[in-house]
Amino acid sequence: MNARVLRTELRRSVAPWAGLVVLGGSLAVLYAVNGLWWRGTAAWTGQWTSMALTTRSMLAYLWPLSVGFGAVFGLRDSRSRTAELLASTPRPAWRRAAVPAGALALALVSGFGLLVLWGGSQVALGESDYLPAGWPAISLVAALALAAGAVFGMGLARTLPSVLTPPILVVGSLVTVMYLRQTTDTALPSGQAPNRLSQLSPVTDMPREMLLTLSGAVDLGQVLWFLGLLGTGFALLTASTVRARLFAAAPVLVGAALALLVLPADPRDTWVVDRAAAALVCDGPVCVTRANGAQLPVFAPSGKEALRVLHDALGDRAPAAVHEETTLRATGDDRQLSGDTVLVDFDDPLIARATGAELTRLLVAQGLAPNCRPRTPWEGGGLNAVAAQSVVASWALGDRQPQPLQKPEDDRYSQVAWASATAAWEKLTALPRAEQRARIAEVRAAALSCGDELASLTGEASR
Repeated sequence: MNARVLRTELRRSVAPWAGLVVLGGSLAVLYAVNGLWWRGTAAWTGQWTSMALTTRSMLAYLWPLSVGFGAVFGLRDSRSRTAELLASTPRPAWRRAAVPAGALALALVSGFGLLVLWGGSQVALGESDYLPAGWPAISLVAALALAAGAVFGMGLARTLPSVLTPPILVVGSLVTVMYLRQTTDTALPSGQAPNRLSQLSPVTDMPREMLLTLSGAVDLGQVLWFLGLLGTGFALLTASTVRARLFAAAPVLVGAALALLVLPADPRDTWVVDRAAAALVCDGPVCVTRANGAQLPVFAPSGKEALRVLHDALGDRAPAAVHEETTLRATGDDRQLSGDTVLVDFDDPLIARATGAELTRLLVAQGLAPNCRPRTPWEGGGLNAVAAQSVVASWALGDRQPQPLQKPEDDRYSQVAWASATAAWEKLTALPRAEQRARIAEVRAAALSCGDELASLTGEASR
């Protein structure tokens, strides 16, 4: 393709506007809506993989739009009534098709590339110092999907030159994407379509767990599929006979067949744990994941102090280590607690923003009465569990009055929970010291078995 001709096409056509829609539309959604992509450790500007998956999830509307843009481009010759004239020129058909197809694909890929570049700059300026090797593949497949969708839309519009073709293709692409959508909110990825078929979608689910990423088999299979789609679209652009149009279906059929052979059938092999990100880095008994390694210098002193306080309170039954939680679970599932280790979840809003003495208090609370139900920005947290933790942490730290781990809100439920905590504190401190220790041990046992910590603290659970 002649570079001068391509520059002319970009300058005189509306292709650059397609790229601006991709960039501007995505940034408008990301910044105008206070969505889950701003919360927790999987925030889109927090980690490289999260950024790549979040920007790719924008293809839920960008990919149907790219198909529609391609269809509008494909109708250009028929609208201007120059199709027969251009077909009679000695210039090869593939050369005529390559210029508009290349211009539109370049504009869409550039717009998406700038979106990824912006997101990457925010990650680089943040606190994370972990750079995974696999995140570029996620974004490159997304760029290929946009180009393939645009060229495929151009080919279909040239084959079926009707003003109804673009809107039908946009709606059809949107319905297909929604049908193939796969969610990671459950213990295993799930959706309406079979697992292999759902992976033909260019869209990925919004990242929920920082440690999750797509497997290499998924990336390879999707590359084969989108290359086939791209080949069929370009073949339709150059086809001038019915026979040529029938043969144009060969690339997409071959690509689909190869992709279905490569794509994993088991949902467990679709979304996998990034083992390098999940590897623990430690300062003595305090460990965090490699992805959150930048947190260790701040986290370790509080963790060691919390272990000392827990040993004074529990003796030989005290936990011996503080580890970041790496066990994956479905949204809303109970945590898998351990009596030997204080498990810390950086998605817990209380821990995420705590430092120094406040962080030490929270870790002591987690060691004495770990919350069985997760506390995350999207799942909330149990008020009774926070109230019970406030009491046991204040007891272990020798406070004269219970100090709330979380400032009580003005709503009725928070006030009731804190009133129960105050009553539990009075009952606890009225007991002899030996009985206080026994009561704390009961609270810890109840917490580890996902029981009612506040009821155990007041002695009601044993009645």
